[in-house]
Amino acid sequence: MNISAERRQKIIHRAIKVGLFVAVGLVFAGGISRVYQFWDDDPDRGALAMPEPDHWGEHFDHVVYLPDQGWSAADSLWFYTTTQGSDLMPYDFFLALEQMDTAKPFRDNAHMNKYRYLPQKPTFSNPDGLSVGFVLDNYKGQNYVGLTCAACHTGQVNYKGTAIRIDGGPAGADMESFMEDIGRALTLTMHDGVKRARFIKAVLARGHYRNESDIVADLDKYAQRVSTYAVINHPTTPYRYGRLDAFGRIYNRVLEHVMSAEQLRDILARTLPLDDVDRVMKGVQNVISADDRDHILERIRPFLSVKQQLRLGQAIYNPPNAPVSYPFLWDIPQHDYVQWNGLAANAGVGPIGRNAGEVIGVFGTLDWRSQRHSTLSTLIGGQDSSEATVNFESSINVRNLRRIERHLQKLKSPRWPQKILGPIDAERAQRGDRLFAKYCVSCHDEMDRDSADRRVIAQMTGVDIVKTDPKMANNSVAYSGYSGILRNLYVDTSVGEIMLQRTAPVAALLTKADINVVATPDPDKWRVQAWLERLYDFASAFFDNEIKPSIKQGQYTPDTTVEPFASLQAYKARPLNGIWATAPYLHNGSVPTLDDLLLPVRREGDPKDGEYRPQTFKVGSREFDPIKVGFRTDLGDLFETRFLGNTNVGHEYAARPTPQKDGTVLPALTREERQDLLEYLKTL
Repeated sequence: MNISAERRQKIIHRAIKVGLFVAVGLVFAGGISRVYQFWDDDPDRGALAMPEPDHWGEHFDHVVYLPDQGWSAADSLWFYTTTQGSDLMPYDFFLALEQMDTAKPFRDNAHMNKYRYLPQKPTFSNPDGLSVGFVLDNYKGQNYVGLTCAACHTGQVNYKGTAIRIDGGPAGADMESFMEDIGRALTLTMHDGVKRARFIKAVLARGHYRNESDIVADLDKYAQRVSTYAVINHPTTPYRYGRLDAFGRIYNRVLEHVMSAEQLRDILARTLPLDDVDRVMKGVQNVISADDRDHILERIRPFLSVKQQLRLGQAIYNPPNAPVSYPFLWDIPQHDYVQWNGLAANAGVGPIGRNAGEVIGVFGTLDWRSQRHSTLSTLIGGQDSSEATVNFESSINVRNLRRIERHLQKLKSPRWPQKILGPIDAERAQRGDRLFAKYCVSCHDEMDRDSADRRVIAQMTGVDIVKTDPKMANNSVAYSGYSGILRNLYVDTSVGEIMLQRTAPVAALLTKADINVVATPDPDKWRVQAWLERLYDFASAFFDNEIKPSIKQGQYTPDTTVEPFASLQAYKARPLNGIWATAPYLHNGSVPTLDDLLLPVRREGDPKDGEYRPQTFKVGSREFDPIKVGFRTDLGDLFETRFLGNTNVGHEYAARPTPQKDGTVLPALTREERQDLLEYLKTL
């Protein structure tokens, strides 16, 4: 059909207007995204001393920050208090909740310090004085308490009464016990009349709940949710302080939410009579909502014994039994691949998807539901337009995830504070420099921490070569689960696309869930605004990111069409700048100090009077040992290296004769040489 010149002109003019509108909208959205001011400029960064001895007798009289990490006081506080969309429980509940054996608040600084969450005083951006990394989030008109990146990635080193806060450092937190105890505290509050009355009075006083019955209903719901989370993720290998199987828990949360009613019905039918299955599943849609899951749990308990409930959990979830240390964050935006086993590529918009997965793991609200029509979101997410699709609406704050990643570009590794921890022996360090060049630099490249052009090329080493504990790497490849609402969708891998069958690798399920979540605009905003902001975030993340797609470097088994995730069975070596502030060592925190890391593991036939890595030690202390470079190991919770997941084998470079790529074998370091190398590591 011919279009007249006048008609064509009108179409062109209209297209130009629409294009200008979109362009102006994107510029506006981009401008608004940058207009977030650091209003909170408390010179102490909100840090609070704990002069009273804790349950192990430790204390710190004042807190200092190192001046060379690249962040101002306002930068630190913004990182601590910028929500990423994590919703653990109603905010008023967290403020009102009491400890189990006392009427004191659960969030009391001394109590949170017991779990090694860092105490803070009230500031502009943290008016209730929550611990570092705990924050108010608002989603669909409701206030929640959630976790920020800072909860797991802010460290502290204590020495003779001085606490050194390390921005981006690994937390010493015991999240395992924290989640178990907060679930118990909610359950006790539900059933203890006196505690419940005080709790209801405190929540009502804050003015966000209309009546007692609404509070009790939510108290029952969140007591069940948090307690169920703790049961599902109860580790066979205890994590305790400074460690978490984050991926195991993220995987389980994905499996919980992608599970379809159809697949759950099939699983239940193996245990229950069909009539009971019908009662349990009555009224549940194929995409199971959070409320439906609560009701299913309520209905199922009368029909199943404790053993049967455990078997049901084993059929759906994977045991999160591969704890690792919290990674340190400096230079993360400059990496080509991140995570201990290089699981996530850092190019393009990859960091947004990777961080969305992290928020899924730390209690992002996932309001996933069925819809009968395709949208731009479902098309981006790869859903088939010919079938019923899923709306992946969530509380995950993609905008802030992008901002946080950009914010980390300024963060630098901490330098050894000689005025606090003692001077570095320059002569020893010079000799250690030469040893580092011989034994270490082939994997741990040296880097100028101050260079704006610095890049980190991860050196991947296969588990079969480095021989450190394989549990985390193996789980990332071997774990699978029911695909549920993601069934028959395609996931891109480095060697091509795979279709998600009835069961699928959880790594692939997480990837697909992440894609669909970030492709779904913020439900709390006007639709046009939400899409403009999301488009801007994608464009900004892509063009601001100077990391381009690249293949992994090192000695590892590459991915193939037969084994598309084979490369994940490896661990990553990175530059060691700031390594002194990141104890304990190895990916699973199984070696307490750098001095111990330079020792071999005792094997059968080794002399009894030799020096070896400790097989047991205690964790939880933040008191620093500047001689061995690590934390005090004579008080805290017992750490045993005899369990898989906790083993301290492997990476015995320099501790035993060390083969080189050219075929030469370097001798094991003497005691004096170890001290020289250790002194040099302090300078990085």
